[in-house]
Amino acid sequence: MEFDASKRNFPPFSLKRLMETCFGQGSGERLCILIDLPDPAEIKDFAFLDNPRLSIQNYGYKVFYQGFRNGGLEEMNYKDGDIYAYHETGGSNLDMEDECYDVQGNKLSLDKDIYPNYQLILVVSTFSATAPLTAKAKEFGFRGATLHGLNQIIVDTGLSVNYQEVSSDAEKLRLGLTKADWFEIDFEVEGVKTTLRLLTNGQEAQKSHGLCPPGKPDVANLPAGEVYFVPEGADGKFPFKYDEETLGLLTVEGGKIVSSRLIYGDYDLIEEHNTKLKDDPMTGAIGELGFGTQVLPFSGRDIQDEKILGTIHIATGRDDHLGGHITPDLFKEHQNASHDDVLYAPHKTPEVRVPEVRMHKDGQTRVIMGGYRPGRFMVDLLEN
Repeated sequence: MEFDASKRNFPPFSLKRLMETCFGQGSGERLCILIDLPDPAEIKDFAFLDNPRLSIQNYGYKVFYQGFRNGGLEEMNYKDGDIYAYHETGGSNLDMEDECYDVQGNKLSLDKDIYPNYQLILVVSTFSATAPLTAKAKEFGFRGATLHGLNQIIVDTGLSVNYQEVSSDAEKLRLGLTKADWFEIDFEVEGVKTTLRLLTNGQEAQKSHGLCPPGKPDVANLPAGEVYFVPEGADGKFPFKYDEETLGLLTVEGGKIVSSRLIYGDYDLIEEHNTKLKDDPMTGAIGELGFGTQVLPFSGRDIQDEKILGTIHIATGRDDHLGGHITPDLFKEHQNASHDDVLYAPHKTPEVRVPEVRMHKDGQTRVIMGGYRPGRFMVDLLEN
């Protein structure tokens, strides 16, 4: 297996290949695309295409809407291929407002006009819609995919791979990590060394692998390629990058971030975070531990970069879409009920070293990663 993305050859993007691999051959299902806009009424006559700040939504239009319209629907045996816009949520995995618009400028309802009437829904958005769309898929019985943060690198690489192979590799790593008792991540920044321990207590590992075959409601997250857990507890400390100039050290007790301390940068950001943690403690809940499984180039968007082998991410907030019990109603404020990934990767957090990641399973402690590279344990899983 090639572990250097720069040496890997990616086939040209094919919408037909992506759809048939991830969703199976179409059987006449109605399909639509959803995009998020600051003002969803700007989908009327495709006015949003003139806004250079809406490049993600432009990709939704060009890659998917036009791709389906230019003969793709009939070839793949789908119907409609309509596009609608909903209100930008302002945060990762926050619930979506019900109001949406069509290209004629008509105001519609997601619950009444979209979810019950389409069997396949693709969401191309600025903010991730995986959690709310997964809940709606279970309620209304559709399948779909979320593709937030889309850019050209993702189209050319993360959406061009063979998802049967992605699924196979994710399963190899899942089987190697499943039923672990705990994971420990060592961090080092500015000479400060800390460790975060996350308890998984023998739970079955899950995978994001891109396949969403007919037969049951489900939502894929594309690009896919990770093995993840919903931690049952966590303790320790880990660094958090607020922006390019500010780094804090977070203290975790009983599965929640309880405080932040300034390492360097803007002290006001630290104070704002501490105030939020005190006001709404669920915002500090650790909701996910994830490991990337694919060999891909870094895209500058977490949707792809967290799927890269050698990276690790920890998420805070809601985890109900992952099988956890942290639901939006547990948060004091609606806008706090997000699911936010904290990604550790060489391009994203170059100032943070991750010397070692350990897994305890079957009475043994194994080093599985280090220095943003898979360890021998993970490499052997993939090569066998």
